[in-house]
Amino acid sequence: MCSIAGVIGGDMSMEERFHIGQSMNRALKHRGPDDSGVYSDDWLCLAHNRLAVIDPANGAQPMAREAGNGKFVLIYNGELYNTPELRRELEARGHAFRTDCDTEVLLAAYIEWGKDCLDRLNGIFAFAVYDEVRRMVFLARDRLGVKPLFYVQAGGSLVFASEIKALFSHPGVKPRLGPEGLWQLVFLLPTRIPGSGVFEGVHELPPGWWMEYGESGLTTAPYWKLEATPHTDGPDETVDRVRWLLGDSVERQLVSDVPLCTLLSGGLDSSVISALASQALKARGMNLDTYSFEFEGNAEHFRATRFQPESDDAYAALMAAHIGSQHKALSASSEEIAGLLEAATRARDLPGMGDVDSSLLHYCACIKCSHTVSVSGECADEIFGGYPWFSGVTGMPDRFPWIHSLDTRAALFNDAVIRQIDGIGFISDTFRSSVAECPVLEGEEAGERALRQIGYLSIQYFMHSLLERKDRMSMACGLEIRVPFADHRLAEYVFNIPWTIKRRGGIAKAVLRDACVGFLPDAVLNRRKAPYPKTHNPRYEQIVTDMLRDRLADKSSVLHTLLRRGAWGELERMQSVTWFGQLMAKPQLIAYLIQLDYWFRHYKVEMV
Repeated sequence: MCSIAGVIGGDMSMEERFHIGQSMNRALKHRGPDDSGVYSDDWLCLAHNRLAVIDPANGAQPMAREAGNGKFVLIYNGELYNTPELRRELEARGHAFRTDCDTEVLLAAYIEWGKDCLDRLNGIFAFAVYDEVRRMVFLARDRLGVKPLFYVQAGGSLVFASEIKALFSHPGVKPRLGPEGLWQLVFLLPTRIPGSGVFEGVHELPPGWWMEYGESGLTTAPYWKLEATPHTDGPDETVDRVRWLLGDSVERQLVSDVPLCTLLSGGLDSSVISALASQALKARGMNLDTYSFEFEGNAEHFRATRFQPESDDAYAALMAAHIGSQHKALSASSEEIAGLLEAATRARDLPGMGDVDSSLLHYCACIKCSHTVSVSGECADEIFGGYPWFSGVTGMPDRFPWIHSLDTRAALFNDAVIRQIDGIGFISDTFRSSVAECPVLEGEEAGERALRQIGYLSIQYFMHSLLERKDRMSMACGLEIRVPFADHRLAEYVFNIPWTIKRRGGIAKAVLRDACVGFLPDAVLNRRKAPYPKTHNPRYEQIVTDMLRDRLADKSSVLHTLLRRGAWGELERMQSVTWFGQLMAKPQLIAYLIQLDYWFRHYKVEMV
């Protein structure tokens, strides 16, 4: 993968704009350690860092191509999985290619079809194309938001980048936090409102949207969204279609000119991805490398919960033996994951999931020692309805179903600062408007409609948060992670499968399990949902408790403003509580507060 960044227009000299572009590029170098490039003229500066995956010897960016009476310049972060088909079609239309990389194909596709090229792309991407003749820049993001793209308008300029940190290279962009951003931090994070960058004035181009910026101003619009359509396939046809779509997605995403591996937890999702990948690679005479994760001390201290009924170790080993992969189990100590909390905050540009983020950062750094590309089972639970909040649904909840114990979390904060009633009202309004956006079928049964809406919210919010985590922690290490379950064709199809098939007999992800018959051992095929692991070692809670105590001893800490008097006592008395998703319990809440304190200090955030 790569990074993209740019500054367009504004009352500044070409040299000033070029200096800003270079500064933005340096801030994002971790995303593309193999090469860097900058294109600049009297109106804009485009910057790129490259992680070479396909045709490493070629494909340098920014990539320029003459067409018609002018020049087109592309910067691109992503991977196209239907490059061969696009190349053949473009060659038939007279285009000639000098490289084997998808970058050149994407540029030719835009020259040939303009923004309509987006309908033809299968992949993960964020890109910008400069049309020199029209003096216009076109930007777009993939349908499910696997690759990021943030922007802000400041000082007459449009400033955009793969990560928020780079935007602050522009002197007119300041790390300011308004009420709505604060409410997201307190009541919604680590999810975010689609399109929001939390910082005042910072936006994220939503998944499936394009943007144009020219002398007439800024235009944004969606080119794709989930649609509600009648499902006409029977149960057997549905299973066959899911099996084909998933197999095709995995096959396409194995293309790489650098070492590739998969993440194998031993759960259903990572296991089927690894099984399909191993099968495809063996047909090419290659073996698959796989990795699993665990924490030091979990073998002794693991406690089963509703969300994590059992540990992964034995299942990962079973699957590795089943598919014959070269498997390595990675481990992290409590000291390592606590020590990376600040680095994880810098990687994400926001407080996040505590050790759930920092441990992934650690593991990605380990994987990068041997591999540049990895394939993951992320996104299956949102698309197929695998989370506990899909069980026992008879109607819509009155808030986001992955947010638990909201009152407990809110009670830690100073109400004079966060204005709890207003904040929770804002989040409630956001929830209702998001539900209203969900496409539904006329006459749909109430329970079916509620499950559809919960699935839609899970994709729009929860899945986006996990994709953000995966992208930032992996790209901080220069590692590309691909997600076959985020293929838009699969998402479109599964979104409209009736829940009587999707969750046949009340079995979570039944249609996916049926599609996996023959690929997986029964023990894995029938295994209950187990999320990404967290540490159960009490040593970790003690470490982060001491870290937070040290932060609170510093009278300059923003926590003295944000937290109410007596919050420390509340934290110490708090027993087992899951306040977000499946994993965010007391130790993760403490780690989140450490990250929050660091975020304010590191980014010099000003509340307005």
